[in-house]
Order: sequence, then C-alpha cells, then structure tokens
Amino acid sequence: MKTWMKIAIGLVVIGVVAAFLVFKFVYNKQHPDYENITPSVTISSQDLYNAFKSANEAASRQYNGKVIAISGKLGKIETADTLVTAVFIFNHGMFGDEGIRCTMLKKFNEAAKKLQPDGEVKIKGYCTGYNDSDIIFEKCSIVNQ
Repeated sequence: MKTWMKIAIGLVVIGVVAAFLVFKFVYNKQHPDYENITPSVTISSQDLYNAFKSANEAASRQYNGKVIAISGKLGKIETADTLVTAVFIFNHGMFGDEGIRCTMLKKFNEAAKKLQPDGEVKIKGYCTGYNDSDIIFEKCSIVNQ
C-alpha cells in the first residue's frame, strides 16, 4: 500500500473518532436543571438594576452567566406565543419600559400569568446580560417564599 493511501486512511479514522467524541461529549451534553440549581447570588431587583445602570462592566463580570434569585415588586407580565416574561419596571423611558425581563420556563408559564402587578415576587433565573435598557434573565422559575 502506498504511503499517501495510509495517510488518507489514517486521517479518515481520526476524523470519524473526532466526530464521535464531539457528538458524545458536546452535542449530547445534558442541560443544567435551572429550576433546581441553587442561586449563586440573591439580590433585590432594585439593587441589581442599579448595579447595571451605574457600573455596567463591573456588574456584567459579577452577574452574567450565573443563576441569580431576585426579589421585588413585579411591574407586569408579557406574553408572546408560548413565552411568558415577568418584568420588573424601574424606568418608563421614551422607547418603552426599562428594567429586568425574566423569561419563564414553560413549566412556570401558568403560575407567572397569575402573578399580580405591584405584588412582591421572588424569581430565580440565568442572567444573560444587559442591553442598555433591560437586564435579561432566561430559564426563570418562581421561588416559593
């Protein structure tokens, strides 16, 4: 067998093994159970909003990519198709309300729809960042108080 043929067969075998390992360890990876994760930070919604408004970069380093429990007065509930978002409002700006937007896990959609505006609530979720008007939380659940 020629040398180039051995090299080609070796590369094909390495490619197949690499594809299998990527499938097994990356593609097939289990997702975190956001509902049952213990939050790394518990903070009031007002304090979190103030932290991002006053020092966005420092707050981003401290809170982004973490599961956080926030508590405070709920502003409103927004629904769009199958998404339900709980909103803590802190500023009624010219381009809409600013605050914290918490997109709920499907399991908590009905419970979130029953929450009363201006009522106290504690929500836990994954903080994905600040977009110059809202702090975005995903995979949120309502914490029993």
